[in-house]
Order: sequence, then structure tokens, then C-alpha cells
Amino acid sequence: QVQLVESGGGLVQPGGSLRLSCVTSGITFSIYAMEWYRRSPDKQREFVARITVSEATIYANSVKGRFTISRDNAENSVYLQMDSLKPEDSAVYYCKVYARDYWGKGTLVTVSS
Repeated sequence: QVQLVESGGGLVQPGGSLRLSCVTSGITFSIYAMEWYRRSPDKQREFVARITVSEATIYANSVKGRFTISRDNAENSVYLQMDSLKPEDSAVYYCKVYARDYWGKGTLVTVSS
């Protein structure tokens, strides 16, 4: 049974930082690229970042230079470091296995003063 469990969301002021974590089980984590997506109430689901098995990364233009995706194969985990947060970054953030329909349940990030 594949499980992805996100954590680390919360309320943060504009300009602040958060680090999201996603722990996986039921898959051979090291052979999969991993992704983060987000969805806010007034928008469709949006791609945020991807990290490949060789740790190459790709980011949405809206977060480039502010967010950093990383992975730890020993921990079966993928992370999203979010800096210089803006109110428009408020959303539920989901991790996903690339090219597979495996999703976590999400963690809520709210950026507000």
C-alpha cells in the first residue's frame, strides 16, 4: 500500500519561511522522481517543483528562486523549503510520485499578516 504523508504546513507571515516534508512508504522511493503541487481555493491545481532520481530540479516560474526541493533516499522523503513567502503562496500543498497517480492528502500553508 502506497502512502505519502505531508507535514510542515502552517500560518506564516509574508516574507517568512516554512519547510514541508513528505514521507513515503510502499514504494521504492529511490527510483522515482518526486513532485510538489499546490491548490488554492480560487485556482486549479498547480505544479510547484520536481526532483529527479539524479537530483535535477525544475520549478514553476512563480516559485523559482524562493523554493527549494530536495530529497533524502535514506528517509524515503522529499522536502520543500519555502522562503520569501507571499500571500499568493497560500494553498494546500501535495507531494506526488512523478508519472504515477500517488498523492498525499496535503498540508495547508497560509501566508498572512
